[in-house]
Amino acid sequence: MKTGIHPKYYETKISCACGNVIETRSTIKDIHVEICSNCHPFFTGKQKLIDTAGRVERFRR
Repeated sequence: MKTGIHPKYYETKISCACGNVIETRSTIKDIHVEICSNCHPFFTGKQKLIDTAGRVERFRR
């Protein structure tokens, strides 16, 4: 591999809005997500109301 062209690889914590924390490795130090496998309706089998209004407003900005 060539030196100096690859990004740094960090130990990373992925934090979900539900409070779940997943440790992995990535080029990004900290990652924050709204939905993870711990709270996603497909994995939990439960229907959950998700606030889509906040997402639309964030998209418009």
